[in-house]
Order: sequence, then structure tokens, then C-alpha cells
Amino acid sequence: MPEKPISIALAGNPNSGKTTIFNNLTGTRQKVGNWPGVTVEKKEGKIRYQGVELLIMDLPGTYSLTPFSIEEIVARNFILDEHPEVVVDIIDSSNLERSLYLATQLRELDCKVLFVLNMTDLARNRGIKIDTEKLSELLDVSVVATVGNKNQGMDLLLETAVRLAESNTDVAQRRRVRYSKDIEAAIVELQRHLEAQYGDTLPYNPRWTAIKLLEDDKVVKERTAAAVGERGADIFEYVVRLRERLMDRYAEDPEIVMTDERYGFIAGIIKEVQVLSTRRRVDVSQNIDLVLTNRFVGFPIFLFFIWAMFQLTFTVGDYPMQWIEAGVGMVSALLDTLLPQGLFKNLLVEGIVAGVGSVIVFLPNIVLLFFFIALFEDTGYMSRCAFLMDKIMHLIGLHGKSFIPMLMGFGCNVPAIMAARTLESEKDRLLTILITPFMSCAARLPVYIVLAGTFFGAKAGTVIFSIYLLGIALSILTGRLFRSTLLRGADAPFVMELPPYRVPMFKSLMIHMWDRSKMFLKKMGGVILIGSVVVWTLSAFPRDIDYSIDYDQKRQQIAADYDRRMAEAQGAELDALKKENASSLGQLEHRRRFERAEKSYMGKIGKAISPIFSPLGIDWRNSVALVTGFFAKEIVVSTLGVLYAVGDENESEALQQALQDSDMTPLSAYAMMAFVLLYVPCIATVTTIRQETGSSGWMLFSVVYSTALAWAVAFAIYQGGRLFGLG
Repeated sequence: MPEKPISIALAGNPNSGKTTIFNNLTGTRQKVGNWPGVTVEKKEGKIRYQGVELLIMDLPGTYSLTPFSIEEIVARNFILDEHPEVVVDIIDSSNLERSLYLATQLRELDCKVLFVLNMTDLARNRGIKIDTEKLSELLDVSVVATVGNKNQGMDLLLETAVRLAESNTDVAQRRRVRYSKDIEAAIVELQRHLEAQYGDTLPYNPRWTAIKLLEDDKVVKERTAAAVGERGADIFEYVVRLRERLMDRYAEDPEIVMTDERYGFIAGIIKEVQVLSTRRRVDVSQNIDLVLTNRFVGFPIFLFFIWAMFQLTFTVGDYPMQWIEAGVGMVSALLDTLLPQGLFKNLLVEGIVAGVGSVIVFLPNIVLLFFFIALFEDTGYMSRCAFLMDKIMHLIGLHGKSFIPMLMGFGCNVPAIMAARTLESEKDRLLTILITPFMSCAARLPVYIVLAGTFFGAKAGTVIFSIYLLGIALSILTGRLFRSTLLRGADAPFVMELPPYRVPMFKSLMIHMWDRSKMFLKKMGGVILIGSVVVWTLSAFPRDIDYSIDYDQKRQQIAADYDRRMAEAQGAELDALKKENASSLGQLEHRRRFERAEKSYMGKIGKAISPIFSPLGIDWRNSVALVTGFFAKEIVVSTLGVLYAVGDENESEALQQALQDSDMTPLSAYAMMAFVLLYVPCIATVTTIRQETGSSGWMLFSVVYSTALAWAVAFAIYQGGRLFGLG
């Protein structure tokens, strides 16, 4: 029988470095999914340490175990229901008071707890010294000091956790929070009543259950009622009497009094274990914020960083993009040489390789984009972006916290929409979900790179940046419109937390970048492959097409003319004739493929819907590409690759040349980019909107509104540009 791994749960406040430590411990051996029944992300990783297999679980970040948010409920339920061998509480050493509130609540549970004082270097820089041995003695728990972003203390953490898990000693009952006389008396009285009347039928430890019932914890009340059944009706009458007695004594709800007393307990611990240096240390984060969050220069710096992100994504990504493109070209040429002529060869070369290959070449650009987003998150600048956008977000009745999901939307709209769950107000959450798809996700980036690279040259990065700004601007205008009509309500109060700046770990950046890039790679073998095959099939059939000319006869004429002229040519004329002949044959083949695509089923579909898109300067081929983009925006590029019949070794250049030879202009290309930015998001995002709002109505509204807005904006760009002589 295989050895059962030791389960270790990592708990802690947001911005405590918990995820950094999780990445240090597990590396790439991570499994990411969702917790059962909810859309909260679940991360776990298996490792071996000193011959012992460990299952490490990264719980959602939470400030307490009081069930106010879904993250808190998930974290608490895992500890209570799954019974991990050890709960490791990651504590921010530079903010001990806030972190110890969760720590004291964990200490009240019947589980083995290990406290990890993380970011001890930051605490030292702020003149904070913590006596770890004294803290361990006072709370009767093991305490380990770490610096997560420097990978310091990880071995000691694992060694202590394993030793604690394998120890046979019971969880220490002493040195937990001791409340004031009346509160403690009520807890003990209710605890004894529960033990005497219900014994082993209680779902949780009797003392902790008594505390939670006195705090009017709804989840514990429901679980307790379900566990004891009908005979437990008197429990809640008993609890009501005790609560009323305490309210008469303190003139406040018991949960408020108990929270105050926990903080009093924490204050006593801090006086014993924490020493502040008399010499005021320089707070690097505050000094940096004097510039980066300055009311005058902070926002221009933010815009510069976003512009630089897209400019570097486009320029730096171009080099590996060329290498991948060369590889795709070699595969295409090899298949063309090895396989006999026929339908199967056409499917592989013109369908799968041309379709998937035209998208996978943009992998470096997408990886770079995810790298920069991870850099913003790991350094702490993401929260500053939300802070800077707070005033602008208030224009639409939201606060800066709503901008974090929107900024995440630059990577992928699906997790960005899920991230809106952290918003307390239901209207804020719904409004954020509706406007987040206007944030241009990485899947749209290949379309921008093709069109901007083709028609705007060296200015492509700036043009792409302007498209992202257009999305932000329209999300703000849409938000203002919805806030004034469909989702009226007052602004929710909010205080933005600004975590300290940290030097990001390269390993952590790579893990975050890879986790997100995997989604793109999975699409290669899934929806994009299927989409490319479907597009090729519709463009390859029917097979019996009446061409306008006899292409075989035309090729023979070109060959005969070439042979005749080569016989008469001399010297440098030979090379010129070879190039001219290759160009003539290439143009003829391109013309044949174009005519086939135009007379295929796909061409008929394109011609049918072209009246809708022609006012936007978009022809039938681009119209079809936009329709296929509903399944995944990357398919827009693969569809263009199939419909423009590019099968050359340098596929990207061939597609760009084909686009330049078409009727498309820089103005119509920009209009198409704007349409791709705004119209109905991919099917995965639409499904997520349905799940997160719990309503098909809001999902359909989002689809219709975004597509109508896309058409109106693209129309205004194209027709307005022509009016001013730009087309």
C-alpha cells in the first residue's frame, strides 16, 4: 500500500508572502484547479523531503476565520473538515498585530499549528526585532523565521513541520486566548452543556463550537444543527440566553467584545516579543511611494510602465517569434515533401500546420506579457495601480479594488472575472464583471501583432498600447452608463492596502508565468486545433469548383516561357529570371487558393455576412475570422492564415504580405483591432460570466451589448477616419 503523504496547509493574510513560500517549496510540481463548488483557486503540490512525501496546500489568503467571504469559508472548512496534519500560518513580521489575529484563531482550533515569521528582513529594515523563542514560549507553538523572496528558512520550515506532524503529542490546550471573566464563564458553561448533552455528535471541538455559537457564526450554527438533528433545538435557545446575558453586561454584541479581547491578548504578546529600534529606519516602500503614487507624476509613470510592457512584448518577443516561425516553416516544408498529393496532405499543411502554426508563433509575446503582469504582482506594484486608478474608478461608482480584476484581464478574462468575487458589494461585483471583458486579454494579442505589424511597422507597439487604452476608456464610460441606469447605488467604502515593495524571486516569476502560459498551450491542442480543422474543411469544400481560368494550363505557360527565356539569358539575368519565375508561380498559386476559398462554403458564409461588416472596412474573409473568434480569439489569426491561403515557409511574413495585397488599409485594420477588442468575448469568458452572475440574462446582455458597442466603435473609427481623409 502506498505511503499516505503528510498534508500541510499554508494559511496566512494576503500579501504575507504565503504564495511565494508555496512556490519555493513546490516549484513546478503544482496542480491548480478550483475548490469543489466554488470558483476560488485551489493550489496544491507534492514533494519529497528527507524521504517523506508531503502534500502542500496553499489556502486562500484571509485575515480571519470569521466567515465573511468565500475565501475565509474555504480556508476554515479545509482545516476543520480535511484535518491537515499541520497548519502553517505565514505571518508578516513587519505587521505582527494584524497577522496574529488569524494566528490566535488558528491557535483555538484543535490542530497542530506552526507559525512562520516571514519577511524578517523587511521587519529589521523597519527597526522591528521579534523574539521568536519568547513568542513560541508564550503561545506554546513552534515558530520559524523565514525570508520567502530570498528562499531563506525553507528547509527549517519543512523539517519543523514534518517533526510536528510525526509527533504523537496532543495539541497543547494551554496558552490560548483567555477571555474576560464573564465571556470565559459563558464559554465554559456552553461547552459543558454541549459535552453533556451531545458528546461525540458535535461536528467540531466543544470549546471552539461554544465560542463560534456565542459569536453567532452562521456556518457553525448550520453545521451544528445538521449534526445533532431535532434533539438539538434547545442548543440555540441556550445560546440566545447566554448572548442576551453578555449583551446586558457589555452593551455590545458578544462577537465585538471577543474580537476586542483577542486584540488585547495580541497587544500583550507584542509587548513581550517585539522591540522597536529607537533609531527610525528608512522605509524604502514609503520613499518609493512618494514617487510612484504621487498625485501628479504617479499616473504618467503608470501609463509609461503599461506602454513599456506592450512595447517590449512586441519588440523583444519578435526574436524568438522568428525562431518558432522558422520551425513551423520547416515542418510545413517537410510534410509538403514527404506526403503525396491529396486531401490528407492539404488538411495537415494548409489546415493544421497553417492554422495552429499561425498562432503558436505568438507564444513568446504572450509569455512576455504574462511575465510583466507577474512582475507587477510580485513587486507589489499591482496594488499601486489600483490605488492610482481609484479616483478614476470612482467616476463609475467603483473603487480602485475593482481595477485589480480589470488589470488581470490583460492576461485572461476568465480568472479576472472570477477575481471580482472579492468585492463586497453585489452591484460592484456585477458591474466589474460586465466591464472586465473590455480589458484586452492575451488571446487578442496575436491579432493585434499581425495587423499592427503589417500596417504600422515600427509604431506597432504604440498602436497596440492605444488599443488597450481604448478598452480602459470604454470600460469607464460603460461603467458610468450602467451605474446611472441598471446598477444604481452608492459607492462602497474601501481602504486600499498597499503591501511593501519586494524584490521578486525569479523562480516565483517563472512559476506564475508558466501557470498562465499553460492555458495558451492547452488551447493549441484543443479549441484552436479543432477550429483550424473546421475552418479548413469549410474552405476546402466543395471540391468541384469551376475556376475562372485553367491553372494547370497557366502554370505550363509560365514554365514554357521560363525555359525559353532561360535559354537566351546570360550572367546576372539568370538569377533575375529565377526570382521572377518563382514570384509568378507564387502569385498564381495564391490566386488559385484565394478563388477556392471564395467559392467554398466558408466563402459563401463570408459573403452572406459581409454586408454587416463592410461599413467597418472589413471584407468577407476578415468577417469570417471574426465569427470564428467567438470560440477563442486566437482562432482569428489561424482563420486568416487559412483563408488568405498562406502556406509558405515564412508563414507570418506571407500572411502580412497577403493582407497588404488585399483591400485592407491601416484605417480598416485599426477598426478591426477595435472590433476584436470589444466584441463578444470567447466562449470560456461567456460561460464564466454565466457562472459568476448566476444569470443567463446578464450573460446574454453582456454578449449583445459588447458586440453592438464593438460595431459602433469600429464604424466610428473607419467612417470617421475616411471623413477626415485618413482612409
